[in-house]
Amino acid sequence: MNKVSDSYTPYVPSLEYTAGQPEPIAAHGGLSYMSFDRDGDAGTEQATSDAFTLIEEGGGQRVMDLLENAPPGPVETKWGLGFRRYSECLEYIKAGNMEAPDGGLVLPLRYSIHEQPSYSIVSSNALWKDPDREDDARRLRKEELDQNRRCLYFPQVMRDARRIGEYYPGLSPESPECMDKLGVSMAHLESNCANFYDAHEVERVFYPEIEKLLLEFFPGATDALVYNHDVFDKDYEGDRTENQEDKNPGVNAAYANLVHNDLNDNSGRVRCRELLTRNLRNFGREQRYTEAEADAKMSRRFMSINLAKPMETVEQNPFVLCAWPSFADQPYITNYRIYDDRVGETTRFTYRPDHEWYWFPRQQPNEVSMLKCYDSVTDGSVSRWSFHTAAIDHTAPENARCRKNVVVRSFVFF
Repeated sequence: MNKVSDSYTPYVPSLEYTAGQPEPIAAHGGLSYMSFDRDGDAGTEQATSDAFTLIEEGGGQRVMDLLENAPPGPVETKWGLGFRRYSECLEYIKAGNMEAPDGGLVLPLRYSIHEQPSYSIVSSNALWKDPDREDDARRLRKEELDQNRRCLYFPQVMRDARRIGEYYPGLSPESPECMDKLGVSMAHLESNCANFYDAHEVERVFYPEIEKLLLEFFPGATDALVYNHDVFDKDYEGDRTENQEDKNPGVNAAYANLVHNDLNDNSGRVRCRELLTRNLRNFGREQRYTEAEADAKMSRRFMSINLAKPMETVEQNPFVLCAWPSFADQPYITNYRIYDDRVGETTRFTYRPDHEWYWFPRQQPNEVSMLKCYDSVTDGSVSRWSFHTAAIDHTAPENARCRKNVVVRSFVFF
């Protein structure tokens, strides 16, 4: 296991919840795994142990047994009718003549129905290559597959994000006020990046463009840091290989079609701190803050924003975003991503019929969709985060091209 230097001091964020938000569904009452650091392992040993404990307790298997033993057709859940397959949910939508406002449509979206924390051992973790842990690897691999079986499709209405002003009079989707209120917004950018498959060109050209966009978009912002990116293209025929050492994320063939958010209250702060003080997994400008300097920077408001820019008009697998007010009082479910030297935290959510979803019909190459993954303001005056997923547009032509886009992750400081 890779350990950090002897001078490393574990950063353990205090538990901070948004006003009115219930406690999350998480391990150890929501405490960051950094609090379980042993000799610089950032809590990874404890998290791995907890992953096996959760498997042994069998709660996940009971959920799968429930689904497998349910009669054919819709599955009755405490949140509403769910469906095992996309096609079944789509048939339900059509049979019920479910309608959407102008520019919108009704889509099946995939939600978790397992209200327990989950664990993912990332592909770079040394456990996968350890011959003495083949049995552990087999159990963990099965658990990863089983997590996908604890999900159902539910019908949701998509609203056209360009028409947000029709739903919130006076609110422009291209404004920081929209991000503050809903956790989603949009911007325009004519990029000079010629090849988004070239990770070095993306870092050299596109990262500074996005940082400039963010500083101009948010009044009062003093610094913006783009720290990594992903490329999505199912039809790409070149080399997809990820190379973290070369700061190359590779090219994703799959689209994340589960309702989720990339960060939460703990990981928003831990990720920011490890970028500032340790430059950990940072593809962008090098950061070498002292702990005191990082404390000062993080004592003021800061946010994490994801931005998605198409390479061509999006015809299929659109990126859809959910607005904060519709789930602000809903507990999130923590998923722990275990690396060799850190434990990341992402989140999942269960279905609600009144989740407020937005999409960008045929999103154009100069349209950048923006979603908030974290905000340090906890008093309830602004959105804390959005959640999102990829979707399948059943109204698109059969030969519609799958989405080709680049997604960058950033922090904005005030």
